[in-house]
Amino acid sequence: MFQTRKELQALLASAGLRPQKRHGQHFLIDRNLMQKLIDSAELGPDDVVVEIGVGTGSLTAQLCERAGSVIAVEIDDRIAEIARTRLTVCGNLQLLVIDALETKSRISPRLTDAIKSAQRSGLSGNPRRVKLVSNLPYDIATPLILNLLLGDLYFERMCFTVQSEVGDRFLAQENTAEYGIASVLVAALSYAERITRVPAQAFWPAPKVESAMIRLAPLPAEQTIADRAGFAMLLRTFFQQRRKTLGRTAADHDTWTAAMSEIGLNSSLRPEAVSPDFWIKLWNAIRPPSSR
Repeated sequence: MFQTRKELQALLASAGLRPQKRHGQHFLIDRNLMQKLIDSAELGPDDVVVEIGVGTGSLTAQLCERAGSVIAVEIDDRIAEIARTRLTVCGNLQLLVIDALETKSRISPRLTDAIKSAQRSGLSGNPRRVKLVSNLPYDIATPLILNLLLGDLYFERMCFTVQSEVGDRFLAQENTAEYGIASVLVAALSYAERITRVPAQAFWPAPKVESAMIRLAPLPAEQTIADRAGFAMLLRTFFQQRRKTLGRTAADHDTWTAAMSEIGLNSSLRPEAVSPDFWIKLWNAIRPPSSR
């Protein structure tokens, strides 16, 4: 059920539709790259797969063949109807016509509830593994991925396409122009890698920029940071004043200044010069003993 560019154009034209820029709709039409995206997730028959940005269901159909359950989200109800019609044979599909983000800082409760429900219905009696496989809409990629990393649900894999500059931010190292809050959170909460570059011609309509295919393997709760939301707030405090040195930002917080000295963090540095490891050490040094 892979759809070529001509097939996509015909499907939309027959419904009187066209891709909506406001929803970041750029459909993946390269069969090899789509297969690489699917293979990168290493799907099994007891996996729950979440796809954000279903479009007309080209990727969705193949996910349904590989996974035990697929939860597909599409915000555009008119295009979702095309996908629903084409995917009636997929008995393991749940299609949600919603915005995956209720707000910029919160995943839709309907999506969260659907994932939890599907996770409980594993063949083995154990909770199913949850994986994200998506050609992500450009306009929600960054807040979506960061909210998933910071949320209560554990995703074993996140495999997705994003604008190249977003991928660069996710994978950036300290002392580079792209390095920021997203870079620190991705490095602190997951193992991350770029699978491949995705040229603009791999999509229809072709965007003005290249994209990247990214794979994240989030760390289990016992291996990651306690109070991830608090950690994110700490990063925002410093990076929102990124032209200031750490010491100037921390000047009103005696415990923060003491923590920097304790872990050997140079307070004359600016936020973009601090590695993820040092951000984690700083957070562990300043958070209340009751939350450690």
